[in-house]
Amino acid sequence: MSSRTFRITVRGAFDDLTPEQRAGLLARAAEHDVLFAAFTPEGHLSYDVVARPFFTFRFQDGGEADEDLLKAQERALGTARAWLTERGLPFKNLTAQSEDLSQAPLGKRQRREAARGGKPASPSR
Repeated sequence: MSSRTFRITVRGAFDDLTPEQRAGLLARAAEHDVLFAAFTPEGHLSYDVVARPFFTFRFQDGGEADEDLLKAQERALGTARAWLTERGLPFKNLTAQSEDLSQAPLGKRQRREAARGGKPASPSR
């Protein structure tokens, strides 16, 4: 089991979509709405081609060492590239940013719980 969780964000732009490609993206836009964006192992795509040609994939991965973060980032880029290519969607400017959640600063509630020496409170709904 992985001891570290990584979040990888892959961004890019659709490049010269045909009217058919654009219509296909618009038809599936609801399932790719940014309001439902989540970091998942298989990757979640969000876009709004009505407003702009940009898209974002969000991936969650894991590993044990620093070099695992770079490998996870390469996997995410490869998965995003493959997803777009398999669907015949032209793209450009594919970039990735990654974050090791074990290195992320604690939030206010997490700091308070850590100071008390207790377990983090479960999120309330």
